Amino acid sequence: MPHFTQLQPHDEYNQKLEANVHPSDWTNPTPSGRYNLVVIGAGTAGLVTAAGAAGLGAKVALIERELMGGDCLNVGCVPSKAIISAARAARSVCHAGEFGIDVPAGVSVDFGRVMERMRKLRADISPLDSAARFRDLGIDIYLGQGEFTGSNTVRVGEHALQFKRAVITTGARASAPPIPGLDQVEYLTNESVFSLTERPERIGIIGAGPIGCELAQSFSLLGSKVFLIEATHGILPREDQDAADIVRESMIRDGVQLLCCGKNLELKPAEGGRVRLTVDSHDQHYDETVDKLLVAVGRAPNVDGLGLEKVGVEFDKRAGVKVNDRLQTTNPEIYAAGDICSPYKFTHAADFMARTVIQNTLFKGRAKASSLIIPWSTYTSPEIAHVGLYPKEAADRGIEIQTYTQEFSEVDRAILEGDTDGFVKVHVKAGSDEIVGATIVAHNAGDMISEITLAMTNGLGLKNIASTIHPYPTQADAIRKVGDQFNRTRLTPFVKSLFQKWLSWTR
Repeated sequence: MPHFTQLQPHDEYNQKLEANVHPSDWTNPTPSGRYNLVVIGAGTAGLVTAAGAAGLGAKVALIERELMGGDCLNVGCVPSKAIISAARAARSVCHAGEFGIDVPAGVSVDFGRVMERMRKLRADISPLDSAARFRDLGIDIYLGQGEFTGSNTVRVGEHALQFKRAVITTGARASAPPIPGLDQVEYLTNESVFSLTERPERIGIIGAGPIGCELAQSFSLLGSKVFLIEATHGILPREDQDAADIVRESMIRDGVQLLCCGKNLELKPAEGGRVRLTVDSHDQHYDETVDKLLVAVGRAPNVDGLGLEKVGVEFDKRAGVKVNDRLQTTNPEIYAAGDICSPYKFTHAADFMARTVIQNTLFKGRAKASSLIIPWSTYTSPEIAHVGLYPKEAADRGIEIQTYTQEFSEVDRAILEGDTDGFVKVHVKAGSDEIVGATIVAHNAGDMISEITLAMTNGLGLKNIASTIHPYPTQADAIRKVGDQFNRTRLTPFVKSLFQKWLSWTR
């Protein structure tokens, strides 16, 4: 049997995955001489740091105690998006009648095959993050617990690794919130939910953040009765309220029962390993028994067992490792990147933080993490994508903004696709076209936000977007339409009067 709970069931696909990202017959190399970089943790930040540094000729060691690829490959982005893609296929079937496509009665979801497909695709992707691939890149791969034992030494098993610089990229893990009765019941987290092989007929999900919402909608579309419990009002409390409201209505239409403003939540064991949950929502009391419970709130940084106290690296059990803007810890020879130190817990954020670390460790660079413009997306249907500031954040910073919104109900391609529930909303500094933030709600919002991120990164404003030809008909044309809105505000009555005078002179 596999020794990682994430790799259940022990089928051919999980065996392939394990053989790539934590091969049981792996022999750690014998260190020879000092490493330019020792990287602890082989998630996205660690892999990018190690590969980038090795590609520049540095001598690099990479340490991983569990599965290479980290959360993203094994229990995060990859498996969740495979399940979401299956759920979207089911959603398309459900809505086929709106397009004049009659689907025969009796169409059903084979949940076991959905999960098997996920495991196969995850295994197929895993060679990219494998121990063998990174060894072939010239990196010394050590499987085991890494621990700082001196100012320039990390121990892995029987080996002591000397380093000039070290990088902590150990990420974060699911943690249990203080819910009455949680310690008495069996529950799933993102680290175990992808090991399911049978569909739970009834599933309770605690937490309406990105993970909770994505999986709640997916499980509902795949045939489960879903109870989504959230302590605050609505869902996705950190997102634009208008955007979150659109997704909330979509999730409810897809069968999710939302119990928001949840109070007095209690959990108790029920017969057959099930869970009884009681909660008050909007002055109504609910008493439900579910087959499975998924806890989708709470993350804790992986700081234990690293020996950080021995080398003067300050950390917090909740916030993680303390770093400055150059991602340097309180020990100037040790840096950190990714979920272990960042409030932006995204794969792409970890990727670009790693690039910052490479510049600053190998070349004594002054690259700053604060200069990164980081977009993100929640992969519900429709998706929410965001980059930059929200209005409240702009107000807190004393930045006066103007907001331009293009509804998809007025975009031809969105109308033709039946995807009119959404918008493009762009915030600019008042009196200019400088973009300070944007939110998109659309079927493919995660793809569309990149155009605005590119503009912000390169100092391009709404005038530049408006003057860029977009293919017609596309949903991305909505972004150009926002630029047109800005240009129309430049035609003030005074400017219009001057233009009319000029036209009269040229008759």
